[in-house]
Amino acid sequence: MTHLTAGSEAPSAPHGLPQPRRYDGINWVGLRTLYLKEVRRFWKVGAQTVAAPVVTTLLYMMVFVVALKGARPPLHGTPFAEFVAPGLIMMAILQNAFANASSSLIQAKIMGTATDFLTPPLSPLELTIGFTLGAATRGVAVGLVTAICVMPFAKLGLANIALIIWFGLIASLLMGMMGVLAGLWSEKFDHLSAVQNFVVMPMTFLSGTFYLIDSLPEPFASISKFNPFFYLIDGFRAGFIGHAEGSLVVGVVMSAVLTVIMGAACWLVFRSGWRLKS
Repeated sequence: MTHLTAGSEAPSAPHGLPQPRRYDGINWVGLRTLYLKEVRRFWKVGAQTVAAPVVTTLLYMMVFVVALKGARPPLHGTPFAEFVAPGLIMMAILQNAFANASSSLIQAKIMGTATDFLTPPLSPLELTIGFTLGAATRGVAVGLVTAICVMPFAKLGLANIALIIWFGLIASLLMGMMGVLAGLWSEKFDHLSAVQNFVVMPMTFLSGTFYLIDSLPEPFASISKFNPFFYLIDGFRAGFIGHAEGSLVVGVVMSAVLTVIMGAACWLVFRSGWRLKS
């Protein structure tokens, strides 16, 4: 029996046709290619995928900070501009990580180019990692550019860099996986718009970006604390201002568990080929 090493080609079949290439481990070449394809896809239209979200965030800053300057009291001793800026940065990360993976998959399905990543020897795990990392890269890139652009409006401190890195990365990965599931589920752009308008947008706006959750009347204050986006924004903000409204331990554990669950869900959907191969 002929021994096959990773990346080697199987011997030709008796009738002369070459056999598919086999990989004993992870197909690093294919995974890298898929990741770079996803990054170049959004970077090629950077004015739309990176610059436009930053402009939107700056408009929020102008409306809620500049126009209302002096009208909003400090929140937990933190000036309103410094309180709202981290929330806006996180909101940009969440929305753009989701948009990258979901738009890539729905476009591939509608335009019939899904074979570009289904035909190569990429496993369900490699597809999950490739699309998720591509989405996370866009989320982090938009977050970094947004943070630089809001500095003239708010003095961003660094109370805990570990919290900023953890929640920034985990949020981009989590929303990238959510975008993968939304893109696979959607059969047309209307379906994807429904997820964005009725799930992602409400969860981001009702997560304490512009206000304190504790200031809401009951039962809305308690309900808001079941919103996972609240813990992502609250933990991310705590990295800048040094104060968290909720439990940081709950936020770290919840975000880690959700990421594992979403990753497993993406793997299972890619493995089944649901709404992708049929």
